[in-house]
Formats: sequence, C-alpha cells, structure tokens
Amino acid sequence: MSIPADYNRSDPLQRIYHGTITPVDVSRSLFAAFNRGNFRAQQIGSGDKIIVQIGTRPNAPSGGQTAITVSIQSHQDGIIVQIGQQNWWGVAASLGKTALFALRNPLNLLHRIDDLAQDIESIKLIDQIWQVIDQTARSLNSTQELSERLRRLVCEYCNTPNPVGEPHCVACGAPLGNLQPKTCLFCGFVLKDNEQKCPNCGKPA
Repeated sequence: MSIPADYNRSDPLQRIYHGTITPVDVSRSLFAAFNRGNFRAQQIGSGDKIIVQIGTRPNAPSGGQTAITVSIQSHQDGIIVQIGQQNWWGVAASLGKTALFALRNPLNLLHRIDDLAQDIESIKLIDQIWQVIDQTARSLNSTQELSERLRRLVCEYCNTPNPVGEPHCVACGAPLGNLQPKTCLFCGFVLKDNEQKCPNCGKPA
C-alpha cells in the first residue's frame, strides 16, 4: 500500500534524529508499543517513508475514540519524524459523560473508572509516542545532535575536511568560523551559523 500523493502536513511537532536509525526501526517500535489493548496501529507505505496511524480500536470496551498519525521519513543523516494533530472529539465526549455522571451522583463514578483510565491514557498518547521514538533512537545510538558524518567541515578554499570546532583549516589555515554547524537543542534541526531562531520549531537557536 503506497502513501497518498496528496499527503502533506505542515505540523510543527517534528524532530530530526541523526544516525543509523531508519523509518522501519521506528515503525516496528510503535507497533510493538501500541498495537495492543484498546489501541491499534496501522502502517501505510514502506522503505524511506512510512506513516503509522495509532488510534483506539473501533469496539474498544472503554474510553472515547482518538487517533493520531506519525510520519517517518529518511533524511540524509537519519530520519525526520512528524506527529499530526490528535483527534480529541471522542475522548472529550467520554470525559464529559464521566463528569456528568459524577455531578449527578459521585458513586456513579465507580462505573466509569475503566473509561476514565483509558481517556487519561489517550490524553498522554503524544508523550508516549515520543518516549517510544526517543528510546528507539537511543538504542540505535541516534540522537538529535550532529552525527559523526556531519562533524566534518570542508574548507571553502582547499576542500580539505576538518573536524567540527577547528577555527582554521588544518591544510591551508583559512578561517572556518562561518562553516561551523550546530543543531537545535529542541528538535535536532541542522542550523546555519547566522540563524538566531530554528526554522523548524521556532525556538531560539
């Protein structure tokens, strides 16, 4: 099954992981964590671009319905992960029903304990997804910091590779200050030297 050609998100919930991690690695971890209990996971696409949809099962015995989409695609130095907006309508309706029951008679809350527990778990879904992705990245020695491959500066004058942090080219002595790469501390996006704000997440560089 292929990814729809018109699929395009501009969601700010995006992180970049540098290293040997692949979309397949993340997809497998998300399936292992969320394709169980009241949740189910579905995959669209394969290889360099995978979309994983995570949501409550249609006939879940407790809680309201929710769904979220995770897009994972290969990057020149690892992967880019985007999490879409979560569908809250089902959870909000379920929480509203629980509140109404509690207002009428606090003892009624005992009959809604399972629903309440599932709704709380659904509210935490985005955080749980990021935790699984971060754990997967760490297990594969991939981080939001620059990888070893990007920790080399090519001198503009003599094309000699230099380690990141070198003030001058080891071969010709030319200054390398304007070439020093860095990554955003919040999302891992590779920043240019003169960028004061991350173009990916908007946080100060």
